[in-house]
Amino acid sequence: MKSAGKHKMALAACTLTCLALAAMASGHGTAEARQVDTAAFSAADRGDRANRSYDRQDRQAAVDEANKVLAPELAKAKEEEARRAAEATAAEEAKKQAARLAEEASKALPTPVAGLNQAQMINAKKIVDAGKALGLPKRAFVIAIATSMQECNLRNLASTRLPESFNYPNEGSGSDHDSVGLFQQRPSTGWGTIAQIMDPTYAASAFYKRLITVPGWDTMALTYAAQRVQVSAFPTAYAKHEINAQAVADALVP
Repeated sequence: MKSAGKHKMALAACTLTCLALAAMASGHGTAEARQVDTAAFSAADRGDRANRSYDRQDRQAAVDEANKVLAPELAKAKEEEARRAAEATAAEEAKKQAARLAEEASKALPTPVAGLNQAQMINAKKIVDAGKALGLPKRAFVIAIATSMQECNLRNLASTRLPESFNYPNEGSGSDHDSVGLFQQRPSTGWGTIAQIMDPTYAASAFYKRLITVPGWDTMALTYAAQRVQVSAFPTAYAKHEINAQAVADALVP
């Protein structure tokens, strides 16, 4: 009886030991499996991150390559856009400037006096302005205006004898030899080219430059001073314009 009890107790102890060893074996295997699984995941994650990095690099390389191809076109487009913007700005500024000049010109138009129309008054102002530029006194302006009144009624005339004269701004035409312009000066007698004489400022300046070479021009009778410059066939014809010429000069130079 005692022997049978000891045998049973030994069998139970053996069984427990086997179960314990099995449990230990089972536990050890799970840890190793967990270690293997963790290492595999880490390797896979590193691979995935590497692939993503390569993908980003490939995409960036593709973008860089595309930019290289498109860069000249983009630069050209930007340059064209900038050019158009500059042109638009310049056009707008030119438009504003033209409007300002037109407004100033409108304000600067002299009021006609002494029976003159606007075009004649503008020509008289050009004559006066040319004299001012030369530093001359008002008496010179009066003589010049009276001379132009007699020669062409203060109109800038072309000549039917000189077809070229019609290429320049004019207010009609005459046919007295080759006389043209506000003072009916003749290219053939040394007053200048047709183009020059058809310019009112040049014509007036040329008149003044000869006038001031006449001794006593500023104190002699107007008609004689004018005649010394013009050498007209009607030396006394200028006298009748003196009153109106004075009125015009006074209006332009108060």
